[in-house]
Amino acid sequence: MKHRAIGAVLFGGGVLLLALAAGLVLVVKPALAKLPYDLEASTSVAEARGATFLQITNGNIAINRADLKSTVRVSPDAKTTGNLSGDLDGKAVVWQVGQTVERTDTKELVSAYGAGLALDRVSGAALEWNDQYLDDTGTREKVQFSGQMYKFPFGAEKKTYQIFDRDLRDVRPAEFKGTEDIKGIDSYRYEQVITDEQLNLAEDRVKLLLGGLAPGATTGKVVYSNTRTVWIDPVTGSFLKVREAQRKTLVPDIGAPVTLLDADFSYNEETVAASVKRAEDSRQKLTILGVYAPIGVALLGLLLIVAGLLVARRGAAASAVEARHRADADPTPTRVDQPAVRDDTAEQPTVADRPGGPLSDEIPPASTNWRGDDPSVPGQRPAPGEVERR
Repeated sequence: MKHRAIGAVLFGGGVLLLALAAGLVLVVKPALAKLPYDLEASTSVAEARGATFLQITNGNIAINRADLKSTVRVSPDAKTTGNLSGDLDGKAVVWQVGQTVERTDTKELVSAYGAGLALDRVSGAALEWNDQYLDDTGTREKVQFSGQMYKFPFGAEKKTYQIFDRDLRDVRPAEFKGTEDIKGIDSYRYEQVITDEQLNLAEDRVKLLLGGLAPGATTGKVVYSNTRTVWIDPVTGSFLKVREAQRKTLVPDIGAPVTLLDADFSYNEETVAASVKRAEDSRQKLTILGVYAPIGVALLGLLLIVAGLLVARRGAAASAVEARHRADADPTPTRVDQPAVRDDTAEQPTVADRPGGPLSDEIPPASTNWRGDDPSVPGQRPAPGEVERR
């Protein structure tokens, strides 16, 4: 009985562990493969050596040449995320993003922008949100973000994704181009090519550029090209490295085109190392809780189930042996049938057959002091002198 109880406990524990393993795979791992609400802010720095760029200082417009540094800071907005409702509640996180571009020699600010957007926690793509905005002119502008911007999906695939371009205010395809090792991570490389597309700039901005850079011109346009290459960790969808070869050109109706920007920005070594470290940490959590832990818990559960069955079987075998031994040591007596005795033919019981037996305290009737004629009846011993008279 004791073995059966222990076996049942082991078997039940094994079943519970199997259920726990399934929960880790079906519940915990999918929960980890989402953008967390408490994600820490991150900063990425890209540098462009010997860049040509437009610089406006105190109303003076000039084309300069120097090294540039672009700093992008992404900060999760937990408070705004908590206030999301409808379809976005639980599905999206809100990020606040800011970028500055400055000269590395004089630390002068060249350009800046700010943005607020909602991202899908699984795909990393921008979602429709009423309060999203973009400010790259000093005034917040309502923009409909879409596609990938600062994050790719968990489990990125070898296919074409749409990446949102801030200058175009629209998405353009980024094709999968192959794999490449980035500090030990086998990353996926995607390339987005934008060639001589006209920017939709406000008329007063175009006139300002024409007045300072193309005297005599009355109309013009700005065309934009960019070859954007991103290296993505396919497990977490994180950006490991980014390179953008940008070019903007003012094309007036009169005169030669003027280069407004010619810069090749790329993540510096510190940013690449930090990006790889974040990806490795996320990968480790996914691997431990999504792979190793379920396998270990499942194996332990199976071992407990097998042990429970073995212990229960051993207990059953021991009980059978014990019962067999008990049967051999104390056999049940066999019943012997005796013929029935009829009252009318039964002989009178002898002294030995009496209930009391021959040594019973029952006293037979006392003999009388007389002589009978029947010689079979014993007489009383004669008194002394009586023999002679016979």
